[in-house]
Amino acid sequence: MRTSYKNVTGLGSAHKGVEHYVKQRVTAVALLVLIPLFLLQFLSSFTSGYNGVMAWLGSPFGAAVTFLCISAMVVHMRLGVQTAIEDYFGGFLRTLGLWLNNLFSLALWLTAVYALISINFGS
Repeated sequence: MRTSYKNVTGLGSAHKGVEHYVKQRVTAVALLVLIPLFLLQFLSSFTSGYNGVMAWLGSPFGAAVTFLCISAMVVHMRLGVQTAIEDYFGGFLRTLGLWLNNLFSLALWLTAVYALISINFGS
């Protein structure tokens, strides 16, 4: 039941809670699988030094695991920071914070993907 005050101010449910909750949980479960897989593979290649790490990141499996891990981490981070911003800020600060959160997350993800592509296809 919405009061007239809620109708005027636009307060109330945005109907995005379930979607946000499911995304957060799916990325958490994905990270529970991907992080140990990434760490085991990375640390085993790390014993061979720089060339071993670059060879592992240059392999299709290493690049895929790294890409999936980074993607899940960035989405999970963005959703968590979004929740904190929505809980503790209002008005213009909320809008600015959400915008900066999305921009930072996109920049972080693009930088990581660029680095992976450079390692795989660069010189």
